[in-house]
Amino acid sequence: MMIGFEEFKKMDIRIASITNVQDHPDADKLYLITAEIGKGTDGAKTEKTFVAGIKKYYTKEELIGKQIVVLTNLEPAVIRGVTSDCMLLAASDKDKKNLAVITTDKTIDIGSKVS
Repeated sequence: MMIGFEEFKKMDIRIASITNVQDHPDADKLYLITAEIGKGTDGAKTEKTFVAGIKKYYTKEELIGKQIVVLTNLEPAVIRGVTSDCMLLAASDKDKKNLAVITTDKTIDIGSKVS
């Protein structure tokens, strides 16, 4: 399915920094991840919490502090009883033996828009 540029511009894709990772209370393969996604109009840090099925590929320690790419304006979804407020972007190979979280190759301001 092809989308036009106007559709793409509706997506709010930003650089975030993972601040907390917890085991999902009701799913063995999922993490609850909290990430700073920028600053609000008042200058305070803005965070979102989301569910990610990446536990098989990353330890909590590997994720803390990592700069990642997230889709921030995805409609919230309840996943196994927990509300997920955004989506972490990742890539996996065909057989899903490997998964890589999309990260930055150098440090950039948290909240920077991906375009």
